[in-house]
Amino acid sequence: MICLKAQIKGEPDVPPIIRVFEYANSSDEVIFYNSVEIIREKITKRLKINTNEALVVFCAYVVDQLRARKSVNSIRKNASKILSNQDVMIGVPETLRKIKFEARVDKLAKKEIMFNEPIPVTGSYILTEKSIQKIDNSK
Repeated sequence: MICLKAQIKGEPDVPPIIRVFEYANSSDEVIFYNSVEIIREKITKRLKINTNEALVVFCAYVVDQLRARKSVNSIRKNASKILSNQDVMIGVPETLRKIKFEARVDKLAKKEIMFNEPIPVTGSYILTEKSIQKIDNSK
């Protein structure tokens, strides 16, 4: 059994988003893990994933780590190794600045896990009609 509630905070001017992932039996879990595998195949082919797909990848990571009896601190510390800027579309790191999971997996106790910038935000961009320009903030 998997029950995850994810609260996502991105840009300061955008209200938080809440997503609930609930898989009550093994048949549902098979569908969940098949979805995760499809997303991982996209990443392997160097296709960029969107916000919802990135969230599913983080959910699978949380579930797998909880089932492996990893500590909340360990899960939090290693979250930034799951996806990089190269794996996701523009805007995804900014949308997923903070993710708070309330997770209940199998018969384990409910855990709260917070990710702060799980995908590092590396630069600033200006979207124009014809192109995307990267702003170099290092000067």
